[in-house]
Amino acid sequence: MEKIFVIEDDDNIRDLIKIALTGFGYEVEAFETAEEALERFGAVVPSLAVFDLMLPGMDGLTAIRKIRADEKLKSIPIIVLTAKDKEFDKVVGLDGGADDYMTKPFGVLELAARIRSLLRRSGRVDEAGDQIEQYGLKINKKTREVTFREKLVELTLKEFELLLYLMENQSRVVTRDEFLNHIWGYEYDGETRTLDMHIRTLRQKLGEEGGSCIKTIWGVGYRFVKAEEEHA
Repeated sequence: MEKIFVIEDDDNIRDLIKIALTGFGYEVEAFETAEEALERFGAVVPSLAVFDLMLPGMDGLTAIRKIRADEKLKSIPIIVLTAKDKEFDKVVGLDGGADDYMTKPFGVLELAARIRSLLRRSGRVDEAGDQIEQYGLKINKKTREVTFREKLVELTLKEFELLLYLMENQSRVVTRDEFLNHIWGYEYDGETRTLDMHIRTLRQKLGEEGGSCIKTIWGVGYRFVKAEEEHA
């Protein structure tokens, strides 16, 4: 049974998430503060964590960065919950190490769908080969490491999956709907900026040259191209 940690200081929200996820068959441990959760992380490695960003004491973003810096914990999928709905706040959360985010108020059914998708993606085994290399970008699917020009690029789970899917489908344009259904596992509703946020942070981490390989096809989606093709 997958174990999920929920870190949320609002009693009502914390209890709601715990009850809902338990009903979906998960084992859930809930914490009011990041400090309590991090102490528990030292003894138990959960399958996934749901973090509120605004917490008493240590904030959620700081706690997530500590998790990402720990070799034993860094690959745990993390969803952030935030009352902030500004684009900058979401980018900061994703860049800080989160794999996905949800803005309050949220629905427990959608939260459960996001969790299922993250758990599924993080445990996927690809039999098509361990490594892909194109234009200086190298992905090792077995170790989930990415390098550009032999320099290691630290990516979140979702950023890794986006880059891998683009490189595996570089002969064509990948539509926004296809990305969201394949990576997130839910239907695109025409409003979410989740995909755009992840593409933006992925480009930033790859740098100017590496990021230019991800070309925006306006109104359709994205395509992986040679850097020189992007500027042609």
